[in-house]
Parts: sequence; C-alpha cells; structure tokens
Amino acid sequence: MIGDVSALLAMFALGLAASTFGAIVGLGGGVIIVPALLLLGPSMLGTDIDTAMAVGVSLGALVFTSLTSTLTFVREGKADLRSALFFSISSGPMSVLGASLTSLFDPDAFRRAFGYFMLFMVVLLLLRNRIKPYQGKWRYVRSYTDAAGARHEYGFNALPALVIGGVVGMISGLLGIGGGVLLIPAMVLLFRFPPHIASATSMAVIFVSAVFGSGMHLIRGEWDWLLVAALAPGALLGGWFGARISRRIGSVLLIRIMCGALLLFALRMIMT
Repeated sequence: MIGDVSALLAMFALGLAASTFGAIVGLGGGVIIVPALLLLGPSMLGTDIDTAMAVGVSLGALVFTSLTSTLTFVREGKADLRSALFFSISSGPMSVLGASLTSLFDPDAFRRAFGYFMLFMVVLLLLRNRIKPYQGKWRYVRSYTDAAGARHEYGFNALPALVIGGVVGMISGLLGIGGGVLLIPAMVLLFRFPPHIASATSMAVIFVSAVFGSGMHLIRGEWDWLLVAALAPGALLGGWFGARISRRIGSVLLIRIMCGALLLFALRMIMT
C-alpha cells in the first residue's frame, strides 16, 4: 500500500503523533490511528482501508508504542507490573476473542453505543471528587509515594480486576484502541489508582492485549506488514517521548487530558 516517500513520512508522522498522545494519557494511540486510516487512507495511501484491516494495523503499532512507554515507566518506578499482570490474565485471551469478532459486528450501531458509554465515563471522571470513595477492603493493596512525599494507597480484588481486564481486552481486540479508555477510569474511580500510576500501568496491560489481538488479526489476514512497518518507527519514538512528557504533567491536568481524549473519541464514535 505504501509506494512513495510522502506516504512513508505520513505514516511516520501518524505513528509519532498518535503514540506520543496515547502514551501521555495511557490510551495507547489507537484512538487516533484507526480513524486516521479509515478516513485518510485514500489521501495518504491512495486506497481505502476496511475496518478490520485498520484495527489489525493499529494493534500492530500499539505493540511498539506500549513496549517503549512501559519500559520508560518501569525505569521511573510508575508502572505497577504486579497489578498489570492481574488485568492481563484476562485481557490477553479476551483480546483474541475481540479480534476474531471485528468483522461480524454492525459497525455503525456498535460505535454509537460505545460512544455514548464513553460520554458516561467522561462524566464520571469529571465528577470523581464528588463521588464517595470506595471504603471497602482490598485483598491486594498497593502504595505509591509521589515526588512531594505524599503516600497514596490503592488496590483491587481479583475478580473485579479479571472482569475489567477481560472487557478491556475484548474492546482492544475489537476496536484496536488499546483499551485504556475503559481501564484508566476503572483504575482511578474504582481502585483509587493515582492518575500517573493508572496511565503507566494501563500501557503495560495494553502491550499484552496488543500482542494477542494483533496476532489474531494477523492469522485472519486482517494485517498489512508494510503499514505496520511504516508506523513502527514513529510508534517506538512516540511511546518513549509520551512517557517522558507525562511525568511533567500534574495529576489534575492529566485527568483533564484523559477526559478530552475520551470526549473526542466518543464524538468520533457517535458521529461516524
């Protein structure tokens, strides 16, 4: 599909921009890559790209984005890999199932329903300080001390983590968006993850989902090696760059960026 330098540069720029933004907010970047391939494919590449192919290619790029961003977050001590493992136990297999179902759903009805759900999640995030915090006890408790010396305690129980991980994996494989649009609000609102820890941990879970989901799309032939290879350099660089930028952004601003990302995604899902 890629036959000239301008197309290669366009794919590199797309991978860089989407992955930088995705790593900052923990969404992965698929929210930009998928619509860009669907809407701009004819102008950038001279051909139409169907939904299943766009999802498969997006997940392939997300493997590179989530890899470099996760490694960066791990070095900075922000990624909670033990918690990510719990979510990944179910997210990986369910992403395979979601990937196998991409071509079976009516795209318009599904996108609209999911878009309205995203609007609901935005409202929850904006009202998070007015929502009574969860007061129960977690089986698995974590703690994090921020740069100011404040200690934050958060945690989860196994069953909710597995259920949420499964839903995240299903959405990731089905839509190619990484799943952070669901995982981060769940971490922040239900388990009281600090926003930066939620974003970093989300990228680790996205890596597992992207590997499994892209593998299924590859098996089904919903894949283009040239497109993935063209997006990969920008995705690698963007994942690292976005992770570095995120540490300079305060928690309040980070939540606002998350809400803005979810809102844009919701509107795109509803209006297309």
